[in-house]
Amino acid sequence: METKELEGLLEQQRAFFRRGATLPVPFRVKMLQKLYRTVADHEEDIARALKADLGKSGYESYLCETGLVLSELSYMIRRTPALARERRVLPPLSQFPARSFRKPVPYGNTLIMSPWNYPVLLTLDPLADAIAAGNTAIVKPSAYSPATSNLLVELLGACFDPEYVAVVTGGRRENAALLEQKFDFIFFTGSQAVGKEVLRRAAGYLTPAVLELGGKSPCIVDGTANIALAARRIVFGKYLNCGQTCVAPDYILCHSGVKEKLVAALCREVERQYGPDPLKNPDYGRIVNERHFDRLMGLLDPEKTVIGGWGDRESLQIAPTILNNVTWGDPVMGEEIFGPILPILTFEDWEELYRDQAARPKPLALYLFSRDRARVREATGRLSYGGGCINDVVIHLATSRMGFGGVGESGMGAYHGAEGFRAFSHNKSMVDKGPWPDLPLRYQPYQQGRYGKLLRRFLR
Repeated sequence: METKELEGLLEQQRAFFRRGATLPVPFRVKMLQKLYRTVADHEEDIARALKADLGKSGYESYLCETGLVLSELSYMIRRTPALARERRVLPPLSQFPARSFRKPVPYGNTLIMSPWNYPVLLTLDPLADAIAAGNTAIVKPSAYSPATSNLLVELLGACFDPEYVAVVTGGRRENAALLEQKFDFIFFTGSQAVGKEVLRRAAGYLTPAVLELGGKSPCIVDGTANIALAARRIVFGKYLNCGQTCVAPDYILCHSGVKEKLVAALCREVERQYGPDPLKNPDYGRIVNERHFDRLMGLLDPEKTVIGGWGDRESLQIAPTILNNVTWGDPVMGEEIFGPILPILTFEDWEELYRDQAARPKPLALYLFSRDRARVREATGRLSYGGGCINDVVIHLATSRMGFGGVGESGMGAYHGAEGFRAFSHNKSMVDKGPWPDLPLRYQPYQQGRYGKLLRRFLR
């Protein structure tokens, strides 16, 4: 799409929003219901597109994408009327009599830029929040998931008029052209490098933005952990979508006293969950493209590999891999892995662990396996990260009842459910003041002697 076409599309959406068409709550709920029916009716089409782009099985497509989208839509359909209401606030005595309230209003024309790794979930979840809050939206899916992007064009085109919700496909040129436009709000999910560029462009218009990025999310296993359970859940979360998950455990920080036991348990779980030849497992997906495949293969170290460590460039598959005796100087620790490679490092002292983590970029997620509740309280308070789990991985994002987002280098802002509605809304603070009494103490000429004590009583 050329720049002039983008400008024309955005102007159509501006005009649609200015008419107030998106403001009535019944309209918003109706649009959410329409999107819900469209997604539910095309479950098989979505599964086929995800299979084509990422090799996902039908079961995983519903578990991690379609089902979660339907859950978010159901939540917003039920809760939008309540979320859109004005909220009364107790006014201060100095303003009595008055009615103070917060009024949520939509930002207006929004841009949603989504990634390739969960192309349905990470497009339609924020879109559901944008619709619930009363915005228009231009959706820009990733060029790396073409089958899903083309399906989104078809589904959203059948569901909505482009003056309300439109899909723009393409690559970097289209991304740059979109970011040249003035939006009222930008929602971006993707890499830190691209997120920085999005934020720079948004700053040019002083446009608010939510950035959902990534980072090296640690999985800490202490000496009190249930090792068998930890191994089972870590393997599930790490190799889901072939490790191409922004909240996947990037590496394990294991207490040295239980490392060998954990390594053995992890290897058993890899074979139990994926079989002796994971690349023949029909439910095991693939790496998105050759560039990412080659990058990941370059991170492997045969001398430190305890299981896996091989791949098939033709099928773009890499076997679930565990690397032992890894150090911070190894190449695999120099970047977010975003693939099926799990390095294991050890620690001895918790204070040293806290200092080391504080010196590193803040991760999107952190996981802690421990049965020491005092340690859990301490660690979750002292370590900085977006969100996470205790004695599990990944599942904290699979709910509309809690916000999901990063902190520091892993992102800013949050969404899902009520947090998503708030992310796409501006809350106006309002005071509805009665005509009487109209106290003269605020007007000039000021009368210190007459009203000074009263003023101090009001404002102490």
